[in-house]
Amino acid sequence: MTMRGLRTGATVAAAVALFAGASAGMASAAGSGASAAGACRPGTLKVTTTDAGSGQAGMNHEGTYLKVTNTGSSTCAISGYPGLALEGAGHTAIKTTAHHGDTYFAKDPGVHQVTLKPGKSGYADLVWTHAGPSSAQAKYLQVSPTGSNSHSVVGFDKAVDGGALSVTAWSATPPSAS
Repeated sequence: MTMRGLRTGATVAAAVALFAGASAGMASAAGSGASAAGACRPGTLKVTTTDAGSGQAGMNHEGTYLKVTNTGSSTCAISGYPGLALEGAGHTAIKTTAHHGDTYFAKDPGVHQVTLKPGKSGYADLVWTHAGPSSAQAKYLQVSPTGSNSHSVVGFDKAVDGGALSVTAWSATPPSAS
């Protein structure tokens, strides 16, 4: 076998191992008491922001919870992190960077399936800073609950340093610091 053939074989083997590991993680997450609900379809999810009973502000950080509600007639599931994009006045795009994981106010629950019965909601914690000279003045926030091109636009009149947002994964309850 040539050196090129060995490299190609090693690359394919690494890809297969990566896929197998990812699949095992998904199977264990789905098999841990979660129902066999199908993925939520575009148009069946409504996104809003909420303080969920607790304000998030301190040390130049500000936050809110994203709340996604199943407006459809059947149970469905979401997982992962919401897709985010800031918009300025007139819905002009603002360069946005989303950091996935713990936020200043909440611990990331990690990627797992969140099953939403009709009328029920899931949450993610969204945090930004607003004290730097590179603040962008947002007027709206695009939120893609499933990471697809389908998204909701919510009012978001906030100054955001460098267009940088921190967000946790979706969870059945608002993520907290504990």
